[in-house]
Amino acid sequence: MKNFIIKTLAFSVAVMFLSSCGMYKYSDARKNPTQGVKRAEQNVKTGKGVSIGKALKNRGSGTNYEFNTSNPLWRASLETLDFLPLSTVDYSGGMIISDWYSENSSNNEAIKISLRFLSNDVRTESLKVIIHKKVCTTTSNCKISLLNKSKIKEELHFTIIKKAAVFEKELKK
Repeated sequence: MKNFIIKTLAFSVAVMFLSSCGMYKYSDARKNPTQGVKRAEQNVKTGKGVSIGKALKNRGSGTNYEFNTSNPLWRASLETLDFLPLSTVDYSGGMIISDWYSENSSNNEAIKISLRFLSNDVRTESLKVIIHKKVCTTTSNCKISLLNKSKIKEELHFTIIKKAAVFEKELKK
């Protein structure tokens, strides 16, 4: 019985300390909408979410999916990579992954580009570009390598950041 009382007391003290250390963030209910649709609209306006367009408001009127256009880094990335076949596009996860791409169908080399968004800010540290290169001698014998310091990676990173800066400037006007 003594162990139970000590464990209960220790648990109560731990809960009291953890609740006062900032893990729980107080939110004023008057400033946050309670309805899901209004909360989603607020998240889209502040750059935290994805708009599903009219599909949320007028169910059955179509499925016009629109990505969040208030994120200039995301827009610049999609516009820059529009020539690539994309295998994964995840706005909430902050990732774009292309499929293997080769300029010539007879060429034995292909590249795969992955973009990871580390922040919504338009800064060079906000975007991580990963490029893989695949070289095949035969259809079943392929070697995949990571291109760490390549000109393609640097140019792609620079182009996306530059376009995002232009989009951000237009957004502020």
